[in-house]
Amino acid sequence: MTFLPSKLPQLPRYTSYPTAPHFNAQSASDAQNILYSSITCDAPVSVYIHIPFCDRLCWFCGCHTKHTLKYEPVAAYVKTLIREIEQFRRRVSVRPKLNFLHFGGGSPSMLRPAEARLIKEALNTTFEFTTDAETSVEVDPNDACESMMDALSILGMTRASLGVQDFNPIVQDAINRPQGFEETKALVDALRLIGVSSLNIDALYGLPFQTEQSILKTTQQVISLEPDRIALFGYAHVPSIKKHQNMIDAKALPTDDERIKQASASRTVIQEAGYETIGLDHFAKKYDSLARAKRDGKLRRNFQGYTTDQAKTLLGFGASSISSNREVYVQNHVATNTYQRLVSQGESVAGKGLVLSQDDQIRAFMIEALMCNFKLDGAELIERFGNVGTDYILEMEAAALADPYEICDFEQNILKIRPNRYDFVRLIASRFDAYLNSGQSTYSKAV
Repeated sequence: MTFLPSKLPQLPRYTSYPTAPHFNAQSASDAQNILYSSITCDAPVSVYIHIPFCDRLCWFCGCHTKHTLKYEPVAAYVKTLIREIEQFRRRVSVRPKLNFLHFGGGSPSMLRPAEARLIKEALNTTFEFTTDAETSVEVDPNDACESMMDALSILGMTRASLGVQDFNPIVQDAINRPQGFEETKALVDALRLIGVSSLNIDALYGLPFQTEQSILKTTQQVISLEPDRIALFGYAHVPSIKKHQNMIDAKALPTDDERIKQASASRTVIQEAGYETIGLDHFAKKYDSLARAKRDGKLRRNFQGYTTDQAKTLLGFGASSISSNREVYVQNHVATNTYQRLVSQGESVAGKGLVLSQDDQIRAFMIEALMCNFKLDGAELIERFGNVGTDYILEMEAAALADPYEICDFEQNILKIRPNRYDFVRLIASRFDAYLNSGQSTYSKAV
């Protein structure tokens, strides 16, 4: 029997459910009102800050970002960001506790000390940082300089996430991402010296000109840097959405079979180096909080990937950023110019949103359970949602019966992904996606 389809399907990564393409402009205002009215000074929240600028455009990138060779647009954007945070503060009239802060992009490591200080002061005024609050920043090693290190210190960074992707010069040239191993190692050492307590490194498989042997070499180099966490993502080639990806020669991309082999080989090497598998694409040392959360059944998944964050509310600031709780999603306008104009006019920057139905909430719970734990327990469905959960248990059984690739098993109302099939969990999670075949959304390959 052929284990996999002849062509891998394109499926969401399920960092949310419903996924962002199904948010709509008509729901934005209602969703934002529900979100803001739920915020109190007692329940901790998480905050995401989006910096949508890079000083070099990597051709593989799928983020909302724009290329700039000047710093002035970044400084102007930060002033707008501060105003958005101030407008939020006036709107909610409480000072929530903050326990997780994440800076993403783009390249937030482009920030200079003056702008980092402005952002930090605005956050300190608006939120009460908990004593164990974590601050993570996505760092481009090519931004490394004394000014960057000062800015990161001002932000209070406790966790750094470094993009490596691949150390092979041929692959780097094909994706416009030159980055030497030695300069990356020097940055890792410098971050450790300023007291960064946790370090994550991102790597990619499925890139042009990658082979199983070349990605294994990159994986071994990443391991030699001794990060606390490793994220191993499959490259999503969607040039219809990200036009700059047309710069990549599609004929140089590995086949579906080669992608699967690259992912499997890299995963094995990482595991043999002592890292524990976390969900679909993350790995962590056994002492790391992510590994502990997995063992304790507290692993979560949000727009930044796998997390230990237990806050029910995520607040996003900046162009394209997403806010959420268990009932709603709200996404700011994606276009930076539109975002800045609306903030300057004192208007809401909510561009799209969604108020979740009970069916949405149940399916979100089911998909997150599979993505985090590779297991979905029908008893938990009923405990959380009542007898209505019974209907979804029938769907779980149907998903297992309709699985031609032996990815999962269903016994005693528990749906489990087989340990040697974890890479393919999205194929089963997608069975519970009621929106999957609606609209014209384009997603990444399932592995």
